[in-house]
Amino acid sequence: MLRRFLVLRIALWFGLVSALAPAPRIACAAGHDDGHVFQRIATFPVFLNTDEGTQTGAEIVSASDDGKLLIYTDSQSERLGFVDIAEPGAPKPQGVLAMSGEPTSVAVSGPYALAVVDTSPSFSAPSGELVVVNLRTRDIERRIDLGGQPDSIAVSPDRHYAAITIENERDEEAGDGRPPQSPPGFVVIVDLQGPLADWGTRKVNLVGIPGLFPDDPEPELVDINDRNIAAVTLQENNHVVLIDLPTGKILRHWDAGTVDLRQVDVLENDLIELDGELNEVPREPDAVVWISPFRLATADEGDLDGGSRGFTFFDRKGQVRFAAGNALEHRVTRIGHYPEDRSENKGNEPEGVEYGQYGHDRFVFVGSERSNVIAVYRIVLGRPKPVQVLPAGVGPEGVLAIPSRGLLVVASEVDDAEANIRSTITIYALESGRPRYPTIRSANRADGLPIPWGALSALAADRWDPHTLYTVHDGFYRESRIFTLDIRRSPAVITDELVLRRGDETVDLDLEGIAQRPDPGFWAVSEGAGSVDDPNRPVSSMNLLIKTTPGGAIVAEIRLPDPVNALQRRFGFEGVASVGRGAKERVYVAFQREWVGDPDNRVRIGRYDTATGEWKFFYYPLDLPTSPAGGWVGLSELVPVGGETFAVIEHDNQAGTNARIKRIYRFSIAGLEPQAQGGAFPLVEKTLVRDLMPDLERPKGLVLEKVEGLAVNRSGRGFIVTDNDGVVDSSGETQFLRLGQID
Repeated sequence: MLRRFLVLRIALWFGLVSALAPAPRIACAAGHDDGHVFQRIATFPVFLNTDEGTQTGAEIVSASDDGKLLIYTDSQSERLGFVDIAEPGAPKPQGVLAMSGEPTSVAVSGPYALAVVDTSPSFSAPSGELVVVNLRTRDIERRIDLGGQPDSIAVSPDRHYAAITIENERDEEAGDGRPPQSPPGFVVIVDLQGPLADWGTRKVNLVGIPGLFPDDPEPELVDINDRNIAAVTLQENNHVVLIDLPTGKILRHWDAGTVDLRQVDVLENDLIELDGELNEVPREPDAVVWISPFRLATADEGDLDGGSRGFTFFDRKGQVRFAAGNALEHRVTRIGHYPEDRSENKGNEPEGVEYGQYGHDRFVFVGSERSNVIAVYRIVLGRPKPVQVLPAGVGPEGVLAIPSRGLLVVASEVDDAEANIRSTITIYALESGRPRYPTIRSANRADGLPIPWGALSALAADRWDPHTLYTVHDGFYRESRIFTLDIRRSPAVITDELVLRRGDETVDLDLEGIAQRPDPGFWAVSEGAGSVDDPNRPVSSMNLLIKTTPGGAIVAEIRLPDPVNALQRRFGFEGVASVGRGAKERVYVAFQREWVGDPDNRVRIGRYDTATGEWKFFYYPLDLPTSPAGGWVGLSELVPVGGETFAVIEHDNQAGTNARIKRIYRFSIAGLEPQAQGGAFPLVEKTLVRDLMPDLERPKGLVLEKVEGLAVNRSGRGFIVTDNDGVVDSSGETQFLRLGQID
């Protein structure tokens, strides 16, 4: 008994010391866990509840008590939407319900969905209501005036109370766009006991509470613990308030404080450089969640002047018990999700935070709005231990834990059909095993920081080592480089980067193909920009075939003949392959689409003779587009697979439910003689090797558009990689898929 008592005392002491000690930075590794992890099992495009032509936007998501029905807010169409997840791997549309304005949040209490709706005619005359929906009949059974513009709602675990933040948000176009602006916001407590007709409301005044803008509190998000204490963030005021719901009294409030950040990217210069610093950055927390009766977590998104690019654990006295520092920035950088174009703003911009206890495991989920991921942590001794990073749609806003069913649900609000982006609800299940995402991560540089990467646009196999591939980024980033990819592990690991140089200067190319030379070094192709027949996009750079040393020094930049350059369209070089060696080496390049004068659906395969410097061409027959959205089809890779036979990737420019053509074809040039410009180019015959649609559907996300890289190693195994466009107009997801033995 004494021994057990001492062990318990030591454990408690250690936990207390850990809680009080200065918070260490989370390990930068992508995170692996051999126990239980979350795996994506389904992605539901929200337009399935209406039609493909309707712009939608799932923002906040809640669930019925049995966890089988999802209810989400769609502010774009001013509706609530419903999704049946009785079979979570096969979600089914259940229709929509029109609201009187913009629904901003929804929660569930027993048989009812409680939606808060913004009906404001203007910023100066805010209004809103609580709409109570019967989940069985989908009828609106009551409307309760809220006296202002609502932002969020939470229901207490015992269902006795709901707390609603009335933000009365500011007009960012008025004056300098900063607070204070009237009228001030407040909190509404709804007493849920008794019949629906008896529900009443109470108002909690917040004026005078925050120190920054005491006359304009602007309450943002709310969460309630099992002691019926509501935690409310006042984001613009960088403040947190605790409210006792039975009495309506403010128990405590505190300034959320500031953070000093080191080794973060602070310049939007088309490079990810983790060498900047930010001092005294206000946290300005957005989402808040209780992680125990005595501690809460905030997602420190920032608004006016702040955004710490991480998250924080506070105790009920407002003391910081953990601060993420730069760890989340480094995690998303390591997996190719860092949004470089947000470096001068708020970086990865964590916006959502959720908590759930699954059996004995306590998890915290942090949603990054700009990196489009959910970072998962297991709480161990009061500290968040990195477990994994989950891919989401664009702009993940609502994060919902459903522990009773072992599920996690994320609503992503951005919807732009023209950019191949659709608002989605993503469902993950807690399973044993290792995470299936990311498929690529990077190792550390010599300085201990992760190798930044993204926008991968090509693959090539090492001629001698079956475990090594090479890849490049395209023109989204400056300072072109070649990455070395170790495929012995899963995820594959970027172990090295080779910066290309012209003399002593780095180069900014649009690399779209890479091949290892038979002698040490590489061939690469850079796609030209602009078109000779498009005055809106005139030619600004030529297509180049580039020869480098093993160290990345450029020794030759080879152009097409002038008569061919005179036909340039912006869809140029997309792949490169080397056959033979020495004076017999010939380099082949694939053009993505037709150039001026080329027949429809015929694209060029160019052959460059290294001994004579002569260019000649074949034609390759493209498939016709079959997507209901139309679009085009082009080539994106060229790989030698033995003798005079090559493989290509042929894909359409569609994604998600509109994607149709993602294929590997092979063709032979045996018996064909290419011709110089002006001659009749011979047409190759192609054979389908693999339809990649099943491979791209297997990760359970929306099918990605840009299958850019293909490699076949010396063991005959195939690999493909997708281009994430540098996390701009893209979810940032990169899929590196192992295809097994390729014929």
